[in-house]
Amino acid sequence: MSERTVWITGASSGIGRAVALQMARDGWRVVGSARRQEALDELAAEGPAGRITGVAVDVTDPEATKAAVARIEAEIGPIDRAILAAGTHIPTSADDFKPEDFRTLVEVNLMGVVNATAAVLPGFKQRRAGHLVVVASVAGYGGLPTAAGYGATKAGLINFTESMKFDLDEWGVKTQLVCPGFVRTPLTDRNEFSMPFLMEVEDAAEAMVKGMEGGGFEITFPKRFTWLVKAMSALPYALYFPMVRKGTRK
Repeated sequence: MSERTVWITGASSGIGRAVALQMARDGWRVVGSARRQEALDELAAEGPAGRITGVAVDVTDPEATKAAVARIEAEIGPIDRAILAAGTHIPTSADDFKPEDFRTLVEVNLMGVVNATAAVLPGFKQRRAGHLVVVASVAGYGGLPTAAGYGATKAGLINFTESMKFDLDEWGVKTQLVCPGFVRTPLTDRNEFSMPFLMEVEDAAEAMVKGMEGGGFEITFPKRFTWLVKAMSALPYALYFPMVRKGTRK
């Protein structure tokens, strides 16, 4: 089998970084992107020699993102798999409600994925092959305390990825949605509520890499927690709100 290339956004920290290291150890050519080149250089130094290349880009800039993908495909080769994991989290609540925080979350979490998708789609379409992986969150299943902005963007990503699958199936492009539960990262350290079933980032990366090799559309972990959250989102609100309050109370 020829060497495969994966492009990972949000590769400088959290799940994106852990997945980049795991896939490099598994023999992939990994191209990691984030805003800071220094962080990407540190990632490359930590991984197997010569397996990780850092290409800095701000995915909120659509033209810069297209240019980054063009550079990757010209200098390294066609992108076989795009893992869109760039994201941020700003706690949002009625006590300190700032529209600018919502705008930042939408630009990074939602439009960052849209811009990256737009950059890889022409190559996927031309080759009639590829693999698009979008990292959302169980926070997109239903509202959580202090997560009005974050949860809204992740709900948008879930719907976006579901919708894109219809078209990409026609091209022979595999589409997958990743909805992690709570994973210990710099982002979740900002949460102001209890996080049940908290996973270490290395365990999350292992579960995600295993899921990407499978055939299912949605990858979730830890299973018991994500199934519980999904089931709760189908409950009447009279039950949903008290259960979420109880489950997230510190």
